[in-house]
Amino acid sequence: METVEGTVLAGRSFEPVRGRVVVEDGRIEAIEETATASTDVVLPAFVNAHTHLGDSVAKEAAVGLSLEEAVAPPDSLKHRRLAAADRDELVSAMRRTLRFMRRTGTVSCLDFRESGPDGARALVEAASPGAADPFVFGSGDRSVLDVADGYGASGANDGDFADQRAACAERGLPFAIHAGEPDATDIHPALDLEPHLLVHMVHAGAEHLERVADQSVPVAVCPRANTVLGVGAPPIGELLDHTTVALGTDNVMLNAPSMFREMAYAAKHFDVTAREVLRMATAAGAEIADLECGVITPGKRAALVVLDGDSDNLSGTADPVRAAVRRATGSDVDRVVVH
Repeated sequence: METVEGTVLAGRSFEPVRGRVVVEDGRIEAIEETATASTDVVLPAFVNAHTHLGDSVAKEAAVGLSLEEAVAPPDSLKHRRLAAADRDELVSAMRRTLRFMRRTGTVSCLDFRESGPDGARALVEAASPGAADPFVFGSGDRSVLDVADGYGASGANDGDFADQRAACAERGLPFAIHAGEPDATDIHPALDLEPHLLVHMVHAGAEHLERVADQSVPVAVCPRANTVLGVGAPPIGELLDHTTVALGTDNVMLNAPSMFREMAYAAKHFDVTAREVLRMATAAGAEIADLECGVITPGKRAALVVLDGDSDNLSGTADPVRAAVRRATGSDVDRVVVH
């Protein structure tokens, strides 16, 4: 048995409880309210709902480029750099990013992995103890599903993904697709594929939101990347009114995969509460990938971030939820407890 003491942000409401989390056999056994001298803040480990880890070989390479120049298939800077990367270099770069993510509180990420089955295998190889665990959305033809956990389509305007969607249905695997990033033209075609996850939805209008709600499709938003690429801002408040919304950091090429930075940006630039943002960074991504974490409640897998509440940055903050979302950084992480 293991205990983690401090101010525990418990349940889906992140209610602060002074006490401890009791962990047994890798699961949360109980949250106990009890006297404690600990100033730590205990929150669920993050689930990064959208990454492109292959871009770890091209950090900062796309600064100042448009969306098409930076990432659009097949001839953008991103795809040229991926094609030129040595496999060992690629695996090493992705592994280092996964280690950074775990060290800064992320237990898992939902990654769109380019380069077909070989690309998916490279990411599986990059995963290692002490690193974030990638949920692999593969690319290419349906054979990638022999390796990947699901399929990640670049966008409905980029090709016909009906066969890959059918293959996911046959195997009971999730199908995810980018939509509404450069404009709205690919949103209805993406929804026609009945996806399990939409990514971006920057240009979602009322008619799209109604379909999202009717089809119960969750959305991963990546506001920092959208800003860097100059495509606009996702309507996070409206999306939350219609469906589950999760937070992702998108291309490693564009931004560090820090959920602290993503949360702070979302909380300070959109009309959302700190609790909504924290839920987007934890429970929402876990639910989308059917992971058994994201909430500190009995029965869930023990995946916790322990912040040093007495750090020079966090000491004296009045609201632990707001502090975790708006103020905390990776340097405030005392430890990450993952079973």
